[in-house]
Amino acid sequence: MENIKCECGHVNPLGTVLCESCGKLQEDTASTKLVDMRYDGSARRSQVYKKTFVDKVWNFFSSVKVGVWLIFITLAASALGTIYPQQMYIPPTVSPEEFYKDQYGWTGELYYILGFHDLYGSWWYMILIASIGISLVICSLDRVIPLYRALNNQGVIRHEGFLKRQKLFGKSTVNDPEQTLSKIHEKLKGRRYNIRMENGSLLAEKNRFSRWGPYVNHIGLIIFLIGAMLRFVPSMYLDEVLWIREGDTEVIPGTEGKYYLKSEAFILELYDKEKDPEVFNAALERVGNVVKNYQTDAILYKRTDEIVHGAEPELEMIKEFPIRVNEPLKHDGYALYQVDYKLQEFNTMSFNLIKKETEESFGTLTVNLFDPESEYDLGNGYRVELMSYFADFYFDSDGDPASKSKVPNNPAFVFKMFTPKTPEGEVSFVAIRENIEPLGENQYKMQFAGIETKNVSGLTVRKDHTLWILGIGGAIFMIGVIQGMYWNHRRIWISKQGNNEYWIAGHTNKNWYGLKKELELVLDGTDIAVPIDQSEDS
Repeated sequence: MENIKCECGHVNPLGTVLCESCGKLQEDTASTKLVDMRYDGSARRSQVYKKTFVDKVWNFFSSVKVGVWLIFITLAASALGTIYPQQMYIPPTVSPEEFYKDQYGWTGELYYILGFHDLYGSWWYMILIASIGISLVICSLDRVIPLYRALNNQGVIRHEGFLKRQKLFGKSTVNDPEQTLSKIHEKLKGRRYNIRMENGSLLAEKNRFSRWGPYVNHIGLIIFLIGAMLRFVPSMYLDEVLWIREGDTEVIPGTEGKYYLKSEAFILELYDKEKDPEVFNAALERVGNVVKNYQTDAILYKRTDEIVHGAEPELEMIKEFPIRVNEPLKHDGYALYQVDYKLQEFNTMSFNLIKKETEESFGTLTVNLFDPESEYDLGNGYRVELMSYFADFYFDSDGDPASKSKVPNNPAFVFKMFTPKTPEGEVSFVAIRENIEPLGENQYKMQFAGIETKNVSGLTVRKDHTLWILGIGGAIFMIGVIQGMYWNHRRIWISKQGNNEYWIAGHTNKNWYGLKKELELVLDGTDIAVPIDQSEDS
């Protein structure tokens, strides 16, 4: 790295516009324009090095325009992700590809293909978030290090070209320099300025810390983005749905088989018009039923043995707990929330094997709709094979039977019935209110005999170890906002140019009106006149 030595003796990095010590303009010294005080004329890496690949990457991400565009693209993508519901909010029993196509047509299909259905977990959205973080880091380093160096090295005695090209500048003849400077020193001290004096010149400065406000913002945002990205690490964040039926015991998702939950019962309570006449009276009259409470009486178990595929787990009861809305079951960092329910879901269906001519029954079979058997032996040479099972039956575009999901919303079966008189078997297609004989007329049929239902609880399983990271990031961000918004960096230079001639200049990063009023108060009653605003004068 090449350095530039100023006439004052200070060595500045290559690319420095204003000498870090005396403020002399390094180039175009004949210009009469006001000096550009952005970053105090310090040398930024992005403005100096532009040759290597690393330089080009650094310069790309150090651009504020690039950062703004990245934020705009991310916000636009986030907005598009709200057009249709995210995958986490669609029914868990249906295929996302079919759901978006069936519900929203070709736009829904395109929405799914482009990955907007799982926007916040998509790889390209994560790249956008990471790019914003990289941009914040590089933007901050590209500016804060040179700015810190320039402010830390600034001298009391400033070059005359620096002073007379400040926005606020003035010249005055002082009869008693020692008394005047002493009076100004006292007033500035009272207004909490940090003051340095050298050879009859003065530098007063306050609220330098406000210059770091934007960079504190960046630190807060970076921490916040790190917390957001950690939500995609399974051990840090979990948000899964568990559907559990009454009487069933299911492994809790995301616990790697460590914890199980049993649903003892699902309870649904409604407001009663007679018992609760003053509560939701208008709603009760309009819709008839209003839910008062729904809960799952659950038992939490912990697995005590090693996980062996196919083996029944050994479970130890941890606690019993009624899971209600906004009253989750919490344990070991996990929380189970009651969010949904389904009443009277089909669980088993029973059928009788009937001889059509005589209506004589030769036995009853019961099909577990979640774990059907392939064959049912009714004895005496009578048996039934389950050739096909469609849990959520419909006809596809080719006219063939298919299933929308694994949930038995509309079960249908293809049975093959074997009897002593029909040893080769007869095929029957059975669905709700349908009994079709696809291969010709049969002697026997499967007759519906009954159904068993269960209530189902919809629980959300959550674990979040990123909240404290997000909280720290948000708090630091707000500190930076307050730091940069409610204070401003002010500097006043008073430079001795001759025996009785003094130059005064002032600069602030914002609120010039406040600096002008402060100078009027400080200089009141002294021989030094209030500096004029050269930008207005020009």
